[in-house]
Amino acid sequence: MFTRTNSEDYWPAISDLMSGLMLVFLLIAIAYMHNVAEGQKRIKKVAVAYQEAQVSLYESLMDEFKKDLPKWKAKIDKETLSVQFMEPEVLFRTGSAEVTPTFKQILNDFFPRYLEILFSDKYSGNIDEVRIEGHTSSEWSNGHASPEIAYFNNMRLSQDRTRAVLQYCYSLATNVDQQSKMRKYVTANGLSSSQLEKDNSGKELKKLSRRVEFRTRTNAEHKIVEIIEEFNK
Repeated sequence: MFTRTNSEDYWPAISDLMSGLMLVFLLIAIAYMHNVAEGQKRIKKVAVAYQEAQVSLYESLMDEFKKDLPKWKAKIDKETLSVQFMEPEVLFRTGSAEVTPTFKQILNDFFPRYLEILFSDKYSGNIDEVRIEGHTSSEWSNGHASPEIAYFNNMRLSQDRTRAVLQYCYSLATNVDQQSKMRKYVTANGLSSSQLEKDNSGKELKKLSRRVEFRTRTNAEHKIVEIIEEFNK
């Protein structure tokens, strides 16, 4: 025979269950917040190390090349860590991908010293990629080509030029170890007119847009992504 139990008898058990669930949720929330805080700390640590490495590498490049930059018509961008050669007549003849003798002389002086800094014990663990970038103006054939034709013709030209620079720089590597590191880290990137130089009014500076850059990318971004992926597991 079944006996009816007063429904009030259930409330202590239900309230105990709810209290237990609330405690579980609270512990989960605390653990989650702790993980978030730890993740933020690790990301901040990487960001600080990245900033310090950026500043240190910029200072090392400036110390090494500051006396040479004026005669090379070059500059070093602090934000991108790129050494920018800004004198198009020195780099290539119009429409040509052949490195000029003058630019070869500059590369002879610049590139071995550049590699020595990047692949030194101080910085080698921070380097993710060294990009040789070729940039052009937006025009082709003295401005008579359509924007589309100019863009694709300049893309082919900029890619040919960066490959030519890469091939010449590879010949300047002083030993097998440097050649191996070049194959691992150094890339050639023709960017056509995608990153034009402009004045304050937004007008294209066509001469300055025709340039070659040696841009250093550090691995801080990868480290931050790894932390985020580990946190999300």
